[in-house]
Amino acid sequence: MAVASATPIARRIDTRRGGGGAAGPPPPPPPPTPAGVGAAAGPPPHGPPPGIGWILPGVVLSVGLIYFCIGYTGYVSLLPWDWRPPRAQSFQGFDSYVKAFGTPLFWECLKHTAIFFVVAYVVQTIMGIVFAAILHSKVYCGVIFKILIFVPVVIAPAIMSPVHRRVFAVDGPINWILEHLGMIAVDPLGNRVWTAPVGWLLGTLGMGDVTPNWIQPSTSLLVITAVQIWSSIGMAFILFYAAMGQIDPEILEAARIDGAGGVRVLVSVVVPNLKPTIISLAILNAITALKLFDFPYLVTAGGPAHSSEFLGTYIYSELFGVSSHYGYAATMSMLLLILALAVSIIMSVASRERHRKAVTNV
Repeated sequence: MAVASATPIARRIDTRRGGGGAAGPPPPPPPPTPAGVGAAAGPPPHGPPPGIGWILPGVVLSVGLIYFCIGYTGYVSLLPWDWRPPRAQSFQGFDSYVKAFGTPLFWECLKHTAIFFVVAYVVQTIMGIVFAAILHSKVYCGVIFKILIFVPVVIAPAIMSPVHRRVFAVDGPINWILEHLGMIAVDPLGNRVWTAPVGWLLGTLGMGDVTPNWIQPSTSLLVITAVQIWSSIGMAFILFYAAMGQIDPEILEAARIDGAGGVRVLVSVVVPNLKPTIISLAILNAITALKLFDFPYLVTAGGPAHSSEFLGTYIYSELFGVSSHYGYAATMSMLLLILALAVSIIMSVASRERHRKAVTNV
């Protein structure tokens, strides 16, 4: 009788625990909740979210100034190409864009941009890697050399442009050096001409129209490119110098143990590890080439005969020239923005795809 009477009680206890089998130990009690932690959920407190005061100035600046100006520029680009205030505003659609694509000077500016990008990027990459590799070795007074290489980056173009104009003048320091090297002669009228061997060499290379005047249609673009390289080579050097410092020293030591010399280590070990920096420098140079304005305007003003004209100087001349064309200048500005965004996106996607393939192969 005792066993029979105990069975229903056991079943009732097991049912209360939620199980249908043998009774188990009771579940442990929940740990005590500290004060202020895990409080009962309720409606969020009223008021702005925390930290909004820190990001609000940046949001106001970017949205209220930058993006508003971009939007207004896009609006003006849809007005007549020769529109200027206070004329009445009337939409013309994409007529200004059609005019831009049909203007030879627009394509000439793009050609100058492409030439500038290729030359500047190649020279900056080579010189930046070489300077960084040299200064990563034991060089006497290396800190002074680093400062000398980086100083042009922090000098404003408005300060250096008069100096560059003087350097490349007909009677400037460059022609003075070439004259003392026997490459330039001065005729009885005081004009500077090439000596016979230099003239023959230039004629053989198809550059017979090049004269010792460097600010001329055949050489002005190279002058702008050289000036820009001089002013930005320090940035490329800093990027490559920092990237070389991230390479595992054991990899370099293993290459030296295998018998690789300094040049072989640089070409076969160091440069492959610099691919992300090389791609980043390409993106920076592409954006710089598209928005280049200061040196072309201050050194050559886009001339002579538009031989050093870039999109930036072209937009400026259309906006602040003798006959201001606000609509056409806005159109060129929007095309410049679209080109910069397209180049950045394409290069970034290509870089990620290359990195993904490299990781997959590993």
